[in-house]
Amino acid sequence: MITNNGTDLIFAPVAGYSDVGLRTLCARYGAGLCYTEMVSAKGLHYRNENTKDLLYLGAEEKNTGVQLFGSEPEIIAEAIASKELEKFGIVDLNMGCPVPKIVNNGEGSALMKSPDKIYSIVKAAAEVKKNKLLTVKIRAGYFNGYENADECAAAIESAGADMVTVHGRTREMFYSGKADLGIIAKVKNAVRIPVCGNGDVTDRESYLRMKETTGVDYVMIARGAFGRPYVFSEVQGKEYDFNIKKAINEHIDLLSFLPERTVVNCMKKHIAFYLKGLLGQKKVKEKVFSTQKIEELRTLIDGLAE
Repeated sequence: MITNNGTDLIFAPVAGYSDVGLRTLCARYGAGLCYTEMVSAKGLHYRNENTKDLLYLGAEEKNTGVQLFGSEPEIIAEAIASKELEKFGIVDLNMGCPVPKIVNNGEGSALMKSPDKIYSIVKAAAEVKKNKLLTVKIRAGYFNGYENADECAAAIESAGADMVTVHGRTREMFYSGKADLGIIAKVKNAVRIPVCGNGDVTDRESYLRMKETTGVDYVMIARGAFGRPYVFSEVQGKEYDFNIKKAINEHIDLLSFLPERTVVNCMKKHIAFYLKGLLGQKKVKEKVFSTQKIEELRTLIDGLAE
């Protein structure tokens, strides 16, 4: 099993959001696997200081994978074999990020334009993974009308990966429109390794639709967990308790290894999601975005109506 706790649910690697705080809360509510934010293989190669913070694991994290991005097989292989990644039992290769600065560098979803290159990267990674599990995340395709996820997934499988995750949108779509469950089902039928479906899963209904339509082995939740780590319990039909004040304060505590300014800026994004739908949330968010101190954040959150 890729996941633990007997569940098929995975919390996605999302830049700026999949930090140790949200990962810890998602795991507590039932995510069987969480991934870090994407980490630059070159950043590891050049000993970038910011990369270290992305690799931090919390005391409660029992099944967290690290996601790497890059386009050079030898640099990817070096990163996987590095001392810095020894503590991770799962490594995911990002081949789906649509952000221009990643794509313009030939990384992320740009790799889907060349299944042969995907094969060479995954092959190099598989040769050094030893006892680690190797997973790869792709999209439906790069261009609208040319969804080649099944071809890319076949290359990934033959190169030695243990699972492929498919986000049912093309790179051209970014996060607009609806995820194409048909292409995810096509991938599931094209390979024998486990397949994880990703895209638009935000509740039990959308989870069941993903499972029933595609036949995937695992389901990944991304934006549906922002401010709502309890979505993993909700999807499984399990009872849960959630206190927004407690969750936000604990999230802050879990980021305490970072400089105060970094924690505050990080939490502003998260709090915007935690407050979504609350009465009077607009005024609270305005105050949150003007704060510079952790204690100011805590005071604002403690003042929320129960």
